[in-house]
Amino acid sequence: MNAIEMLKDDHQRVLKMLDEISNTTERAIKTRTDLLNQIEAELKIHTTIEEEDFYPAYRNAGGKPGQKMYHEAVEEHRAVEALVLPDLLETDPGTVEFSGRVKVLKELLEHHIEEEEGEMFPEAKKLLSKEELQLLGEQMAAKRKSLKANLTH
Repeated sequence: MNAIEMLKDDHQRVLKMLDEISNTTERAIKTRTDLLNQIEAELKIHTTIEEEDFYPAYRNAGGKPGQKMYHEAVEEHRAVEALVLPDLLETDPGTVEFSGRVKVLKELLEHHIEEEEGEMFPEAKKLLSKEELQLLGEQMAAKRKSLKANLTH
């Protein structure tokens, strides 16, 4: 699987979980807690792979526009990881505040995914060869496996 296909699969998986958690009620405390833990783990792995592997390859191939898009994407990750997600993890899943914070997380991630899939990925396809994207995908898949193993232990 090439790097872009892998990242798009990740996006779909996270969006599906965000839809599921968004459709829960205040009574679904266990479901909300489980889904939030899955979302957190998925985002940690995805963000690490993007920031350590995909983004640098894109930035190095992309010149000035690539630099700008790279920094914006990293900043969006930081907003989710440093601000929104920690607040959400501290919020009682049986409250309306939890629902509101899930909605904000979902909107931020939808925007981020839209920009990556609409701008960065098509640009990366022009800048990186099929072979480069394939090798990058293999490297990312290996890292994903290792990160997932470390998160579950």
